[in-house]
Amino acid sequence: MSTTNRTKLGSQGLEVPLQGLGCMGMTTIAGGNVYGQADEQESIATIHRALELGINFLDTADLYGPLLNERLIAKAIKGNREKYTIATKFGFEVDDNEQLTWAINGNPEYVRKAVERSLKNLGTDYIDLYYLHRQDPNVPIEDTVGAMADMVKEGKVKYIGLSEVSPETIRKAHAIHPLTAVQTEYSLFEREPEANGVIEVLKELGIGFIAYSPLGRGFITGELKSPDDFAENDFRRGIPRFQGENFYKNLDLLKQIQTLAAKKGISAGQLALAWVIAQGAVPIPGTKRVSRIEENAAASNVVFTAEEKASLESIIPVGITAGNRYDEWGMGLVNQ
Repeated sequence: MSTTNRTKLGSQGLEVPLQGLGCMGMTTIAGGNVYGQADEQESIATIHRALELGINFLDTADLYGPLLNERLIAKAIKGNREKYTIATKFGFEVDDNEQLTWAINGNPEYVRKAVERSLKNLGTDYIDLYYLHRQDPNVPIEDTVGAMADMVKEGKVKYIGLSEVSPETIRKAHAIHPLTAVQTEYSLFEREPEANGVIEVLKELGIGFIAYSPLGRGFITGELKSPDDFAENDFRRGIPRFQGENFYKNLDLLKQIQTLAAKKGISAGQLALAWVIAQGAVPIPGTKRVSRIEENAAASNVVFTAEEKASLESIIPVGITAGNRYDEWGMGLVNQ
C-alpha cells in the first residue's frame, strides 16, 4: 500500500489511508482478553510496521483496557505523533479509579473529563477524530455533541464522530456540529447499514463511513473451525453469531467466499477488506501481529470487476448471516 493510497473522510477536511488499524485487541478490556492474549512489543511493532505501509490511522477508545490501549499507543507513537492520525472514543463510563462502570455517559461535563483523560493517556495535546462510542439514552444527542463541539473550538479535538447510531440521530447531531465520520460494524457478514438507512444518510450529508470488524471479528480469516476454537475468556464466545448451529451456517457461507478469493489469488480476508473499500467505507481491521498488518495492507490494491462484486454479494445478501452480532445487552446499545 503506497502512502498516496488515501481518501477524504467526510467533507470537513480529514484525509486518511484507505484502511486504518484497529488497536482494541492489543490490550485487555476490564481484565479480559478480547481476541486472545496480546504481546505489547509485538503490538507496538505492528503499529510501527503499519506506518511504513502507509497505514497511519489508528483506532482506539478509553474503554479498551480501560485506558491501557491509549497508553500503549502513546508508547508506540512517541516522538512521531505528527505522523499518525488518532481516533479515540468515549461514552462507556470510566470512573476516577480507572474502572468501567458499564454505564453510558454522554453528559457534557463527562465529555470534557474524558477528553482531558484521553489527551493525557495518549501523550498528546490534540485528538484527530473523537467519537461518542454509544449514545447515552438519558442525554439528548444535541447536548453531547454540543460539548464535543466545544472541544473542537478549544483545539483539543480536530474532528468529531459517532458510533452505532440511527439515521435520525446522525441528522440531529450533524445539525449541531458537522460530523466527519460515523463508525459502525460493517462487513460481508454484517450489511445492516445498507438496509437501515445509515449509509444513505452519510452519503447525503457528506459524512465518512468507518467500518469496524470488517473481517467479521476475525471469522472471515478462516482460522476458526468451530465454536471451541475461542479461548475461554474470548468475548466472541458470548456472541450468538458464533454459537452452535449459527457458527456452522456462517462457516458454509465463508467457504464460498474462500472459493472466490482463491480464484482471485488472494486470501478471504483480503477479499473482504477490498469489498468494504469498494463500498466507499474505510475499514479498520484489528490486529496485533506484524504478519497480519502486511496481509491486510495488500487488500487496498485489490480491484473487483462488476461481475466479481455481484457474485460476492449474492453469496451473502443483506440479512442472510445467522445470529445477532452482539448479545441482547449489546444489541440494545446499537442503532439508537
